[in-house]
Amino acid sequence: MFPMRRGEDPARVSAQRQLTRSRGADTMPAMATYETRTRRWTRIEYEKLIDLGIFQPGEPIELIGGELMVAEPQGAAHYTAIWKTAKVLEAAFGPRWVVRTQGPIGLDEESEPEPDVAVVPGSADDYRSAHPSRPALTVEVSESSLGSDRERKGSVYARAGLRDYWILNLEEGVLEVYREPAADPSALFGWRYARRQVFNASARVSPLAAPDASIRVGDLLP
Repeated sequence: MFPMRRGEDPARVSAQRQLTRSRGADTMPAMATYETRTRRWTRIEYEKLIDLGIFQPGEPIELIGGELMVAEPQGAAHYTAIWKTAKVLEAAFGPRWVVRTQGPIGLDEESEPEPDVAVVPGSADDYRSAHPSRPALTVEVSESSLGSDRERKGSVYARAGLRDYWILNLEEGVLEVYREPAADPSALFGWRYARRQVFNASARVSPLAAPDASIRVGDLLP
């Protein structure tokens, strides 16, 4: 700041003050900007974390689209629905199929979900060295995770080409059946299911891979 002395030209003093402000502004450091980003993981990295013991056995972590997701807590109704669904599907598919509960599925390079129930061909010995990648039927039992199971998992399952995806909706007591994977840029992972059907407890449904089986929805519900 330049104080005005007696006899000084007011216009000159005003110009000096303006120049000082301008120089100060020019030398003020610019504020740095940084866009927040998330760290995405591959299946190889994820499995290394498991091998290193970063995650404890049974810890409810899944790799979905490169992100580590915490699975829905398993209450009594949830567990009962998983158990009942597995038993019904074992009877429906027969001995040439394996019904897995909460086992890893190697979908792609950035996804290794652990669906509540998955039906895969062959025997358990066929998967001693690698997880199955393309279940004939994938089932999620949903309460608080309903939105994620529909949008996030639904999109990643459709992207992988899984033809038959079921959500056992415990909140409403219905079975949601998703089929016909289709590309959709607006979906979370670029894919969605073009066909969605909802069946109440008294309805019957047949898996695509076991068309002769007729499953009563109420037999899956807790």
